[in-house]
Amino acid sequence: MSLVDERCVVPLPKATGKLDEAQAAALLAEVPGFRIEGGMLRRTFEFATFPAGIAFVQRVAELAEAENHHPDIDVRYTKVELALVTHDVGGLSRNDFIVAAKATRLA
Repeated sequence: MSLVDERCVVPLPKATGKLDEAQAAALLAEVPGFRIEGGMLRRTFEFATFPAGIAFVQRVAELAEAENHHPDIDVRYTKVELALVTHDVGGLSRNDFIVAAKATRLA
């Protein structure tokens, strides 16, 4: 099953821990353009116009609400950066990669 076909598990079961480096690296291969930096999953999307970037932010907001997993969003004119981390596990979880995959599809 592809990440875009999955749903975020919220809340995560109590015993869920953060992904280790090998698990995160394997999932990173499924979300082109994303990188792991500062313990977060990050990607900068670039758009032709400011309104196009804001429209993407709106679609990501709707996705985040539907998945109940919310990225940090930074808008810089035609660039939109998403940063994902699962605070409940103190690092990356599969939920971060699911939202990343779905956001990429929205771009």
